[in-house]
Amino acid sequence: MVDFHKRILFSDEAHFWLNGYVNKQNCRIRSEANPQVYVEKPLHPETLTVWCALWAGGIIGPYFFKNDEGHNVPVNGDRYRAMITNFFIPELHNHDVQELWFQQDGTTCHTARATIDLLKYTLGDRLISRFGPVNWPPRSCDLTPLDYFLWGYVKSLVYADKPKRLVNWKITFAMLLPIYGYKCWKKSSTIGVQIGLHPSQPWQSYVRNCI
Repeated sequence: MVDFHKRILFSDEAHFWLNGYVNKQNCRIRSEANPQVYVEKPLHPETLTVWCALWAGGIIGPYFFKNDEGHNVPVNGDRYRAMITNFFIPELHNHDVQELWFQQDGTTCHTARATIDLLKYTLGDRLISRFGPVNWPPRSCDLTPLDYFLWGYVKSLVYADKPKRLVNWKITFAMLLPIYGYKCWKKSSTIGVQIGLHPSQPWQSYVRNCI
């Protein structure tokens, strides 16, 4: 299919901590010697979890995970399915859903049986996910524009002023994501070399080969 990569809705969450916590899964600090340094951090730091989906036609989101009392909460299967049902599916009605494919990574809340059943019911075979009709390669975060560019760039912007309150971020995300989501997609056409691909194999071809 010509320009198939433009029909994929890439989706993911990101966590934002007020105390400057760094996700060690995405960030490694290397040294020739053990620095023997201890880093203290709060047991339950204030966290904001944000979800969005990005495709060539725009961005869906942001969505903030909250409980019934309005407090920020982490993602689990029930909350993820509630987001899909109450936010994502209604947003899809604004687009040509017959042409769009939905991608998600292999996080447990994404791939629970109830979640996959819900997504299959909504999207049919146009689901790219672990346990889905089209499998998503494990540990392949470099393929998603959100992981290799959007979330990191947005974090560099929102952390720049050392914010003190999470509530201020909601306005920031509402303004930044549509703007930099588009820039992120444009960057995808030249990102191949940056993630170790041969210049003759652009990102679009790499995605197509993997799925």
